Parts: sequence; structure tokens; C-alpha cells
Amino acid sequence: MLKFDVTGMSCAACSSRVEKAVNGLEGVTACSVNLLTNSMNVEGDATPEQIIATVEKAGYGASLSEEKKEEAKRTAEQSEDAAREEKLILKNRLLPSLGFLMLLMYLSMGHGMFGWPLPGGMADNPLTIGLWQLLLTAAVLVINQKFFVSGTRSLLRGAPNMDTLVALGAGAAFVYSTYNLFQMADAIAATDFDEAHRLLHDLYFESAAMIPALITVGKMLEARAKGKTTDALQGLMQLAPSKAVIIKDGKELTVDISEVTVGTIFAVYPGESIPVDGIVLEGMSAVDEAALTGESIPAEKQPEDKVYGATINQSGYLKCRATNVGKDTVLSQIIRMVSEASATKAPIAKTADRVAGIFVPVVLGIAFVTALVWALAGASGGFCIARGISVLVISCPCALGLATPVAIMVGNGVGAKNGILFKTAAALESAGKIKYAVLDKTGTVTKGEPKVTDFVPAEGTTKEELFYYAYVLEQKSEHPLARAIVRYEGMKLPEKLPEITEFSALPGNGLRGNAEGKTLCGGKEEFILRSLKLPENMQKKARELAEEGKTPLYFSLDDRLLGMIAVADVLKEDSAAAVRELQEMGICVVMLTGDNERTARAVGRAAGVDRIIAGVLPGGKADVIKELQKEGAVMMVGDGINDAPALVQADVGVAIAAGTDISIDAADAVLMRSRPVDIPAAIRLSRATLRNIRQNLFWAFGYNIIGIPLAAGVWIPYFGWELSPMFGAAAMSLSSFLVVSNALRLNLVKIYGKSKDAKAREAVEGTEIAKAREAVEGTEIAKVGEPAESTEKAEITKIAEVKNMKKVMEIEGMMCGHCSGRVQKTLEAIDGVISAVANHETGTAEVELSAEVSDETLSSAVEEQGYHVISVK
Repeated sequence: MLKFDVTGMSCAACSSRVEKAVNGLEGVTACSVNLLTNSMNVEGDATPEQIIATVEKAGYGASLSEEKKEEAKRTAEQSEDAAREEKLILKNRLLPSLGFLMLLMYLSMGHGMFGWPLPGGMADNPLTIGLWQLLLTAAVLVINQKFFVSGTRSLLRGAPNMDTLVALGAGAAFVYSTYNLFQMADAIAATDFDEAHRLLHDLYFESAAMIPALITVGKMLEARAKGKTTDALQGLMQLAPSKAVIIKDGKELTVDISEVTVGTIFAVYPGESIPVDGIVLEGMSAVDEAALTGESIPAEKQPEDKVYGATINQSGYLKCRATNVGKDTVLSQIIRMVSEASATKAPIAKTADRVAGIFVPVVLGIAFVTALVWALAGASGGFCIARGISVLVISCPCALGLATPVAIMVGNGVGAKNGILFKTAAALESAGKIKYAVLDKTGTVTKGEPKVTDFVPAEGTTKEELFYYAYVLEQKSEHPLARAIVRYEGMKLPEKLPEITEFSALPGNGLRGNAEGKTLCGGKEEFILRSLKLPENMQKKARELAEEGKTPLYFSLDDRLLGMIAVADVLKEDSAAAVRELQEMGICVVMLTGDNERTARAVGRAAGVDRIIAGVLPGGKADVIKELQKEGAVMMVGDGINDAPALVQADVGVAIAAGTDISIDAADAVLMRSRPVDIPAAIRLSRATLRNIRQNLFWAFGYNIIGIPLAAGVWIPYFGWELSPMFGAAAMSLSSFLVVSNALRLNLVKIYGKSKDAKAREAVEGTEIAKAREAVEGTEIAKVGEPAESTEKAEITKIAEVKNMKKVMEIEGMMCGHCSGRVQKTLEAIDGVISAVANHETGTAEVELSAEVSDETLSSAVEEQGYHVISVK
């Protein structure tokens, strides 16, 4: 089966047209087109070229889905080959250049300065020495002709670059030395041997040769260091397995990875890499997912669990079904994100780019002015030329150009190793500047799935008995609350459990079935009240649990109350720690949720957040972000479709990898491990990268600010400091290497831990964020999420301000506890209602509101349930 990407489809008629056209092609046995995914699956003997031509004839575009993957793979391989070839070329240039340079240095400095011996009568013939220097220098310049070709072309195009500086510096030294060589020949012809020996010391052939040789050394070091910055990306690419063991007609076949399609059944033996993303069908094993998530502890896998391509099966045999292949696998998405982020520019790079754009022309001007000024001051021609050449060769635009991209690339690599993926360089930079971290509740702060939290057995019932009958009943249900009880592992059950007969599920109410000849019921309060009267202490406990954001479920056996089990979406283990770390970094933490106020308060209090904003619709989440952005940069962290608008609106949108594809697409960064502690880690990584970029830029600017005046001879009249062209070339070649090496230090940064966070928080003391609390001090919401041990949080602004209101409703028709429960549930379902307490004995309902809710809305909701509202006060 071949899979294609189809472009140009905009409606069902388009997909139908494509499908009809391809089905009519000879050799096609089946074709299905998916408008939603813009994809097409084709079976048969027709060639891809024929199918693509047919689709294009129908007026649309098509391409093999795997082509993009192969193209990306080829591009990566070509990039790696190019880097390897560049190192080889530099090596081939460097070795002979250094050989000729050593001979040249022996002639010019060894003999001239230290009196080292020369063969034959060369020592007494300065012209012969000069000619040998000319030949050796010419050899070095020819070997490094790239500088002259590239530099001249750039100069002629009006866009001089670093090669231009090198070419002009080395060329000027060579031309000036050649001129002096001719002068020397004239002196010897005139038998003025003293002048000839004097002119020998004015030859700068060694500088002309050493400049390109030293620059090549620097380029070699730079290439090696830059190669290390892409290690993370290359390592990810090498993880992709090339073969897979698929199961077809009951037989195992080893095939190329490109032949694995969605739905293919594949097998993975211990020690093998999992070929594509999938779901476990059979088997249990531990899988090493460190390459994708950074988590060192292997993940236990069993049927229904997800597995990911390029992870390693460590212990048991697994039989899986492919769910994502090719460019859709998690590995491919990571590679794409890291490579795309490395290819983008951070905003901080714009300043360096602007400076680098005018840097070379300015340096050329400075070199010319330097030579001219020294000439007007009466210096010798050689001295003037040496000063101008020194200015040219010490200047280093490369350091400016490398300062940002190498740090961004290394920073992204560090993030990828730890399961933190930034899609763009701008996101990596912006994350370190946020003032507010807005966290979605469900799936981000909490686990996103209910867990058993409390057992409240009735009088005469043990906790074990309560759980036993609850398990027997709930195992028949697929409801999330039922699954929470069935998955509970805190108590052991007997090997043999009774069969449930006459099982029935009543949506929104509860479950009923027969076990061991007795009627077993379970569900919410109003369901149990139909057959039992609940003790006051049990109802009070249920209300307390509800205030904590938990859902109480009652269970009964015939006419006997067994007790109550509370279920809740519990906090992730590291949520509270992550919130504390963010606060210690000087960041205000806001929990934003569409859930009701009561549940949000309970979760927010447990997590320790600074603010809680509850009952917000998806569109409203983006509005909240806009409001917060008036006060500072905002990071939004979420995992659901409803979070997508807010993720797009935020300065930095961060998606939890366990969330939906839509939220991941909308985000600027992705947390592969879905752990809250990765949020402060991402911010630390951003701050460390920003710090590294600033260090690189400081060095690049500082080096040139100090080096250029030194090379120009500004300090010669005052301190006698003089810089030769050779040392200028050496300094220039090392500057880029130092910038790249400094960026590599990011690999040593510890992004987990908070040793420096306290200092970060101190830095914002006294700023607007620290003063915001005063605006609403004393309001009800200001107290939410404020732990007893700390009163220095809760920086509150008007967006979180809630003034609770109460209304009392007089209701006619409530006859029993069931009626009270029904009215209470109806009222609490209304947006803006925090809680409601209905009492059938007094005929009233007290309603607590977090927002204005009209009397008509309250009355209509109650009367729809069959009761009559007399008044609302």
C-alpha cells in the first residue's frame, strides 16, 4: 500500500473527485482519500508516478508521504557529509601550509633574529633569502586561495566579508614585501649591501603567509567545535531504526522501515529498537525511553500502553500495532523541532546581525585611516602598512556571527536530551523573560485521570469490605470514576470474585447489579437516596470531600449502606514542587481552568499557586492571557484542545506531550515527559542560554573594541604597545574558537535544581509583581493557594479578583433528602455558582456565587426539575 499527501482539497467533493480519478486508474485495486488529514492510501500495481499524474490531472497535487522523510534524511546526511568534507579540506590546506610556513619562519626569524645557519652562501646573500621567502609565501597563498577568491568576489559585489579582510591583509603584506624585494635587488645592483640587508628586515612575507595559515587553524578548531554543537541532532537521527519485524499471515518478516504502515502488526524482541510508534497488543517489558524523554528509569509496558520509535525494548517480547509512522513518529517530530529551532534566529541576534552587516566596511575604513595617519605622522612605509594589516587581520566578524546561533543550537540540544523541545529560537529566548506562568489544571497540574483518594466505610463495615463490593460492581463499568476504583492497588482482593448479574448503568446516576443473590448499588448521593437514608455524619463528610474537589461515591448492599469512596483528579507528584520553584524564580504562578470554582480552589490550594482563575471557557482563556500580558510576558502551559487559543496567544506556549496534537501544534515548546518540574527547567535553560549568548556577544564586541585600537597603534605613543600582524591573525583565529567553546559550556548547565532561584526572586522584589498583591489585599480569592507557611505570595491583580455573593432561594416541593440533593446538584451546575446547600425541611437553598447570576437563571434551573421557586433574596 502506498500513502500519499494530497494538496488542494477543500471539501468532500474534492476528496471524492480524487478518489474517483485514482480508482479509475488501471492497476489500482483500492483507493481511500481522507479530507481531514489530506492523505490518500492506494493499493494495487500502479506506479507512484502514474498515481501522482492522475491526481494532478484531476486538478490537485500529490506526493509520496515518505518522500518528505527521505528528503529530510538525505538533507541531514548531506549536511553531515558536507561538514566532514569541510574538515577534510581544511586539514588538506592546513598541513602543507604549516610545512611551508615553518621553512619560511626559519628563514625570516630563525636566521634573521637568532642567527640559525643557512645552507651554501645564502647567509651572505639577502636577495636569495628574500626570493626563497617569496616562493614559500606564494605557495602558502596558493594553497589558501579560497580566501582571495571569496574575499574578492564579496568585495566586487559590494558586500565584503571576513575573507575580504584576510585577503586584503595578506595581500597587502605580500605586495609591500615584493616591492621591497625589488628595492633590494636595485640596492645590490648598486653594490649597496648595507641597504640590501636593511631592506631584508622590512620584508613581511612571514606575516602574509601566517595570516591565512593561522586563520585556517582557527577555522579547523571552529569546525570541530561546531560539529559538537550538532551532536544531539545527529544522535537523534542515528537512533532511527532502518528495519522492522512485521507479522503478516502469522509469519514474522524483516522489512525496510518504509514498508511499515499505520495498523501494521510488528514484533520487538529484547535488546531491539522499537521501529515506529504503536500500542502494545501482547507482552510485558521495560522500555528504555531515555533517548526521547531523558528519563533514565525504563518505562514498564503492558497491553494498551503506548510505545515510541527508536526506544529500546529491554526485557520481554512485545507485539504491537503501529499508530504513527514516518514523519508522524515522535522521533521525527523531535528531529524536526530541534532542527527547525536551530535554523531560526532569536530576537537578541538582530543586534549582532546589524552590527556584523556594517562591520567589515567600517574595519576597511579604519585600516585605511590608520595607515594614512601614521604616514602623515612620518612613520616608515613598512610601519604604516603593518598597522593597517594588523587592523584588518585582528578584526573578527565571525565571532559576532557565531555568538547567537551556536548557543541556540547547543541550548536546543540540551533541551532535547532532557525532553524539552523548543520549536523556535525566539521561544527559547522568550521563556527566560516571563513574568507569569499560567498552568492549565487538568492534565498539567493534575494527572488528568481520577484516582481513589478516601475510603469512608459505614458503621459495621470495614474498608476492605467496602472496596471488595465496590470493585465487584465497578469492574463492569467503563466510566472513568469506575476505572479509578478498579485500578486501585492499595488493597488485595480474593482470586475468585462473584459474577454480577442483571447489571445496569444509569447515566449520571449510578450502577446496579446482583451479586451473590443480593442487590449491589453504587453512585452519587441522589441515586443512593432513592433507596436509603444517609446518616448526617456521612453527608457532612461528603460535603467536606466535595469542598476538597473530590467526588464521593456511595455503595450499598440490599438495604445496608456500605460506605463511601472518594475519587479525584489528583495532583501530579511534582506539581507543588514545580510551583514552588517557579515562585522562587520570581514568577507569579496562575492556575487557569474551566472547572468549577470549588474544585479549582481545592487543587490550587494543594499546588500552592498564587492565583486561581476558574470557570473559564476556551475562548476566555485567551482573553485571560491578553489581560495578564498587560503586566508582563506570559507562559501558558496546557495539554488540551481547549488550551490551543491560549497557547497561541501567550508569549510562550508550552504543550504537555501527553496532550492533544492540536495543543502540541499550537505551542512554542513541548515537554516530552509531561512533568511539571520541566517547566522551571525550561526557564532555567532559557536563562542559561541567554546568559551564554550575552557572554558571547560581550566577548565578540569587547575583543574588537580592545583589539582594533591596539592593532592600529593607538597605545604606542603612551605605553609602547605594538601588535604585529602575526599576533593579530592568531588572536582573530582564536576568537571564534573561544565563542564556540563557550557555547559548548551549556552542556554542563544543571537545569534541575534551584540554587540560583532565590537570587532571581530577590531581583524582582519591589517591582510591580511584588506590589500587585496590595491592589486586592483582603479579597476572597487572594487567600486561595496561600499556604500557611508563606504569606509573601498571592500577587493578585484585578483579573483574579472575585467578590463572593450569597443568595437564599425559597423553594416549594422538596419532600426528602433526594429532592435536596437534586436541587443542590442543579444549582452547582450553573456557571458562577461556587456551592449550594438545599434543605427540604426548611424549604430553602443557600447559593454562593463567584460571579453575577440572575435570579431568573437560578429559578429556571430549579423549576425545570419540577420544583417551584417562591422567592430569591
